[in-house]
Amino acid sequence: MPDKLQLDLPILLPDVPDARDACVRRLTASLEAQEGVEHVHVLTATDGEPAKLCIHYDPDGLPLPRIRQLALRQGARITDQYGHVLWEVRGILHQRRARTVAERLRHRPGVLEAEATAAGLLRVEFDRMRIDKEALREVLREMGVRVVEREPHPVRPLEKEEGVSAAPEEPAAPRPEHRPEAEPEHDHGGVFGEKTELIFAIISGVCVGLGWGLETFTGVMAWIPFALYLGGYFFGGFFTLREAIDNIRVGRFEIDFLMLVAAAGAAVLGEWFEGALLLFLFSMGHALEHYAMGRARRAIEALADLAPDTAIVHRGGEEREIPVEELEVGDVVIVRPDERIPADGFVLKGTSAVNQAPVTGESVPVDKKPVEDPEQALERWQQLDPEHRVFAGTINGSGALEVVVARRSTESTLARVVQLVTEAETQKSPTQRFTDRFERVFVPAVLGFVVLLLFAWVVLDEPFAASFYRAMAVLVAASPCALAIATPSAVLSGVARAGRGGVLVKGGGPLENLGTLSAIAFDKTGTLTEGNPRVTDVVPAEDVEEAALLRTAVAVEKLSDHPLARAVVRLGRERLNGEAMEEAHDLESITGRGVRARLDGEVVYIGKDDLFREVEGLPLPETIRETVERLETEGRTTMIVRRGERYLGVLGLMDTPREAAAETVVRLRELGMRRMVMISGDNQRVVDAIARQVGLDEAYGDLMPDDKVDIIQRLSREEKVAMVGDGVNDAPAMANATVGIAMGAAGSDVALETADVALMADRLEHLPFAVGLSRQTSRIIRQNLWMSLGMVVFLIPATLFGLGIGPAVALHEGSTLVVVFNALRLLAYRAPGDS
Repeated sequence: MPDKLQLDLPILLPDVPDARDACVRRLTASLEAQEGVEHVHVLTATDGEPAKLCIHYDPDGLPLPRIRQLALRQGARITDQYGHVLWEVRGILHQRRARTVAERLRHRPGVLEAEATAAGLLRVEFDRMRIDKEALREVLREMGVRVVEREPHPVRPLEKEEGVSAAPEEPAAPRPEHRPEAEPEHDHGGVFGEKTELIFAIISGVCVGLGWGLETFTGVMAWIPFALYLGGYFFGGFFTLREAIDNIRVGRFEIDFLMLVAAAGAAVLGEWFEGALLLFLFSMGHALEHYAMGRARRAIEALADLAPDTAIVHRGGEEREIPVEELEVGDVVIVRPDERIPADGFVLKGTSAVNQAPVTGESVPVDKKPVEDPEQALERWQQLDPEHRVFAGTINGSGALEVVVARRSTESTLARVVQLVTEAETQKSPTQRFTDRFERVFVPAVLGFVVLLLFAWVVLDEPFAASFYRAMAVLVAASPCALAIATPSAVLSGVARAGRGGVLVKGGGPLENLGTLSAIAFDKTGTLTEGNPRVTDVVPAEDVEEAALLRTAVAVEKLSDHPLARAVVRLGRERLNGEAMEEAHDLESITGRGVRARLDGEVVYIGKDDLFREVEGLPLPETIRETVERLETEGRTTMIVRRGERYLGVLGLMDTPREAAAETVVRLRELGMRRMVMISGDNQRVVDAIARQVGLDEAYGDLMPDDKVDIIQRLSREEKVAMVGDGVNDAPAMANATVGIAMGAAGSDVALETADVALMADRLEHLPFAVGLSRQTSRIIRQNLWMSLGMVVFLIPATLFGLGIGPAVALHEGSTLVVVFNALRLLAYRAPGDS
């Protein structure tokens, strides 16, 4: 019989951002290859608990100390060997350049993966044994790309001062290789910085215009217009030539190469004006494309600018203004009216309404008030009610607040969102991967077709020059410039708009998939319902006082964080009027059924009736069973309490549907969602009652976590389905859905890590916005693909029948700009029905 060992993943791999990182797969594979190890898998993180690596091993062949040492050694080896960087860079002016940079990096020995975007983001995974970060920078410098360097504030050590309580001791936050680096900023991109390509394009246009004007309307010497056309070639082709050379180095023939061949062909024919015009229009199209994409990039960069640079903190008996990077967990910061909150934390003093729209997308300010127990609040910050928690970057209202810092600035919800959105931009969507594969086949095919056209004079009665010119015109017409930018521009704009609306979408894949869903499965508690149930019925057993039932229930349930447990504790304290409670201990959760604990030497069980079919001892009394059935018929969730060998009674609880639940279901149907179901661990009668109230099609109750996974898998075989839950208990079901959607992800590490899409606010009404935005993104991607391919289909026969290079390149580059600006419409998206 194998034994199991669970080790915290952050201890084994301290640099990995989440359990889906490639290094986790490497560690799992390396351990499974060891003799004596039978199976290794990852256990999803839960609030308060990190993700764990579960190792199944043979204790006879591999003793516990040995397997622990082996896991730590393998983790250290992988951490030392593999690094990840996520850099903001300058010099990637358009999506074609991004693809070239990524391809060039992938061809370097030691680079395992590289992705770049026109938004100026670069993600690289590399083997430190074969290449280092300086070598990566050198490759980028060779291509004219520079890492943006931002100099962080120096963090000075905090000293304990007399009369001031020290912040809890905690090791300094590392700057792992897996996280975005920040280094002193410099502007690169050429002589004129990022505007170099635009200025070169304008100079090229001036040269072409002057040359044509002098040649057409004056009798100047022929060498003057020729010199101006050469200037047009130089300035218009400078960046295009650089791009083509970089592509040829990695064995690829891209669009830029096609443009250069066409321009060179025009020069060979003596058509210097048309060749210079082609390069001018092509470079101008690139420059304007870069400008348009920069708008989407700035929309995302604005997220990072939400948090203030400094904070006012209580230290040494006085108020000090310090950089937010110096804030430590436990510090007390002062937030004046109308100021931005500098850190994630909870309210210690004061009341106010806080505008959380920058982080959660909520349109109405949220009232905040102090916590009752600050020490306990610091330990359980993620479990606090929304009325106590505040987030970095949100805006205080009219009241002054004192806030206890619960997270450092680099670990705040806002910082995590910016990081995840940044990483999402480097993830390609299915359509984008398809268009990349299509281009790799299409461009060589175009070159082959053009070579055939060069010999048209053999078949047709025309001079070679005419065939050559036609071939060059077709070369321009067939270049898929618009196709290359059609999908990335839409995905970038969609991710940016979602982030601004309080919805975190982790890349183009989830964004596209969300737009193609036809079914949604909802968890019940905390998703379709308020998640704050109240005890409506206290039914003691015969010869049992209500106070005895409540004392036992409260003693056990106050050890649990479950919403039902908090409801029991809340009611018990009200009815027992501050009566001294017994202390329970050894609380143990029985998955999906209830809890077990010890109280004054006796074992106490609290849970559903299913639990007591498995518990040894007395069978469930008929009176208790009848009470349970009556309460469940009335739509209650029931909890049976047994202490020792005695049943004390039944508690009935009700969790009411969210006010927005029914309207959300209606709006989702209007968006084309055909099937909506509820899956819950609650009893079937309660689930049916809630489903009827909110208007769902189907409801499944009495489910264990594995049962939820089975239902999601069954639905996924029939259609694309999303799973909406809290990101903790529903993580396995989310992982098996087409798209996993987490509710109330603000402040929850688990929800941010497990979901494909995270609704930052605990507001169900944001779901139609997310689905609608995704559907609109999918529509725009289709529009862009049709426009880009349609222009190619139109221009190829047009150039075959005589359309010149000049008109062809004008239509060609015009379609590219139309595609980009069409995608930018997503930045202004508003869900139907929003005011």
